[in-house]
Amino acid sequence: MPLITVLPHPSLCPDGASFTARSGAFLCDALLRNGINLEHACEKSCACSTCHVIVRTGFDSLTPAAEDEEDQLDRAWGVEAKSRLSCQVVLRQDDLTVELPRYTLNLASEHS
Repeated sequence: MPLITVLPHPSLCPDGASFTARSGAFLCDALLRNGINLEHACEKSCACSTCHVIVRTGFDSLTPAAEDEEDQLDRAWGVEAKSRLSCQVVLRQDDLTVELPRYTLNLASEHS
């Protein structure tokens, strides 16, 4: 079971968090199960970028992002080379440290 470390985030996880998760689970589900209310506007169908995370350690152990995930990441706020959509990250045996971006773009709820 990998250890997931979440770096502090001003509103979602002010003190940071650390927990173990089941290998084979999706990172978004593990975060939600452990009280980190990460936005996931498309209900985890890879149709938005609201569950964007930055994988600070363990990135290279993950399966590469598919083209549809890359397309959604192009729309995310604050994307970096180690950015992923947590709804698409399948946990393996390796520990991960993730950072939750300060902002998210939710085009479904933005006012024009």
